[in-house]
Amino acid sequence: MTWTAPTVDRAEEPTRGNELEVLTAWLDFHRDTLSHKCSGLTEEQLKTAAVEPSPLTLLGIVRHMAELERWLRSLFTGKPENDPYSTEEDPDAAFLDIATADAKADLELFRQEIELTRKAVPLRDIGESYFDEDEGEDIDIRAMYVHVLEEYARHNGHADLIRERIDGSTGT
Repeated sequence: MTWTAPTVDRAEEPTRGNELEVLTAWLDFHRDTLSHKCSGLTEEQLKTAAVEPSPLTLLGIVRHMAELERWLRSLFTGKPENDPYSTEEDPDAAFLDIATADAKADLELFRQEIELTRKAVPLRDIGESYFDEDEGEDIDIRAMYVHVLEEYARHNGHADLIRERIDGSTGT
């Protein structure tokens, strides 16, 4: 039997709540949307670069977002962690090094990173800041939370086009 990515029940679009509740609900919606775009596809399909000349794949997007989840979590825990795919020497490895990737394991890691991030969010207030050594300044956690939401929204647009090219599936 051929493995396919699992089906996902998506979160509802938020209509009310405080700032963190609404931002988190939209983040969950976009997390689920990416998983939904992968559902039912085989490992080979998830590795298909379907919008030439770009090498972008659904699996590459999943791997990139797993790294962003880990980074976002580190803002709440205060404990930086290494990326599971990318390195300083190869910052695009999450997107590009997929030929020998294990799609099932990568989707599971993505799911785990989301759960760990959800558990970390209550550890700090999104109104707090942290010192970003690369930028040399204090950065607002709220701004970075919204940045990850923006990354999901942008990459879900890519995922929609890739999925349509793979099997004609369109829509949300």
